[in-house]
Amino acid sequence: MNNRKLYGNIMPRKVVKSAERRFKFYSKKFSFDPEQSPTLAAYPEGYEADDFGIQTIHDTADGLSGGMPIDGKKGIMLGTIRMGFGHCRMAIALASAAKSMGYTPYWLDLMSFPTSAASKTIKYLEDLYNLGSRISQRSKLFDKIVWDYVTSSAAQRLSFSIKEAALSRIFVPLYRDIPKDMAFFSTHPWTGHAAVAAGMSDVITIIPDNYPIAFHVVEGSVHAVQSPSAYMGYRTFHSMGAKLNLRQTMPASDIQLVGHYIDHEIVAGIEEDCAARLRRIRDRETRRFLLTMGGAGAQVRRFADIAETCKTEIEDKKVSLLINMGDHRGRWEELEKLLGKIGIPWTLHTQWKETRSFIEESRDAEISGVHIFLHKEFYSAVYATNLLMRISDVMITKPSELSFYPVPKLFIQRVGRHEAWGAIRGAEIGDGTIETGSKTGMHRILKLLIEDDDLLKIYCSHILTNYRDGIYNGAYNAVKLAIERQTAHSRNI
Repeated sequence: MNNRKLYGNIMPRKVVKSAERRFKFYSKKFSFDPEQSPTLAAYPEGYEADDFGIQTIHDTADGLSGGMPIDGKKGIMLGTIRMGFGHCRMAIALASAAKSMGYTPYWLDLMSFPTSAASKTIKYLEDLYNLGSRISQRSKLFDKIVWDYVTSSAAQRLSFSIKEAALSRIFVPLYRDIPKDMAFFSTHPWTGHAAVAAGMSDVITIIPDNYPIAFHVVEGSVHAVQSPSAYMGYRTFHSMGAKLNLRQTMPASDIQLVGHYIDHEIVAGIEEDCAARLRRIRDRETRRFLLTMGGAGAQVRRFADIAETCKTEIEDKKVSLLINMGDHRGRWEELEKLLGKIGIPWTLHTQWKETRSFIEESRDAEISGVHIFLHKEFYSAVYATNLLMRISDVMITKPSELSFYPVPKLFIQRVGRHEAWGAIRGAEIGDGTIETGSKTGMHRILKLLIEDDDLLKIYCSHILTNYRDGIYNGAYNAVKLAIERQTAHSRNI
């Protein structure tokens, strides 16, 4: 990439200078040395190895045993950041699809090298983002004036990609031992920019949102998108050209519409899971609502309000709440106090094996009451939602990456303007509500979903239609795209 050009479009000099100043600031702050790089090996660790055969990348200096070399031919590399849940959830979907297709998924988390300038930089920026997310849920003024801008317009101009590419040079030393021709999936643009800068030839950028912003643009990669609107938005750099006089678009060869990134197990179980929902509707069983806490932990008060709204129905066994708090013990302590004040009892699940047993038993058995899920392990905190949605009738969520999953959804207030289009996508393809920003609107829709059946039946019907149309095959298609590119590149060498 020419540091003044993006896809042939000349960027302002002041943007390039600002990007360099930002790079130098964090380089100095965290003592970046481009010559210091870890020696990488792959380790089958944790529940993710049991579920998907994931090999986690670590520095051999960490002292772990059983490390194996990275197989760039039979494996795919998942570049992610333990920064919120969405990036890792997309990586899990890709790992699941890859395993089902006979490939070994390798997991590169840039936060796994705590003494490096890379991990220190990311941790610093993550803390700022999480703080902003939580404030936005407590202050409407901050959300409207500050956070909407930070999560949309501030990162929307195409020139913003230059700033992210410059910052990502701090991460490049982590890639030194990764085969240059290995299929690489970037679930966060910093991992993609670093992969390109490290000389990798088969980089797929996994675009999470329908709202086109330059933050996700990684020149030198192929951009995978989930919907036609996202394809058009990124292909044309829609709304990214303020004061830039853009004349060039993204080449068609650099973008691919693949569909929604969904785990193989969830896609394979769509018909079974929808049949179970329709059976529970028919038999007037307790209606199951899944509430999911995002990675920033910003929805505690909203969850308490939902529980209070459903209190009578919970006591009458008309409603059961399954609340995944992720790994947010501090947020759970807040919610615990609020539930205590409301007078709602709960059952707490903190052991992963017990959680999975509960989920498996609940496929056929009736459940009632409020169940809280809280896990120390990051993987368990994220993946619990993927398992719970399969036994739920409705998932109540902000319109994040979960907007694209095949489960009936009640969309509550977004955390950042960039999430708004996820709810639009869900509403338009018929597997979720329109985003409900107000309390009264959310209460009204919630009551309807409890007392009536028509919306749920519509959502189940459209999930099945979307499944037959291949809308949920994005993870498979992304893996196919990367392998085809890798094969073509090998032939041309």
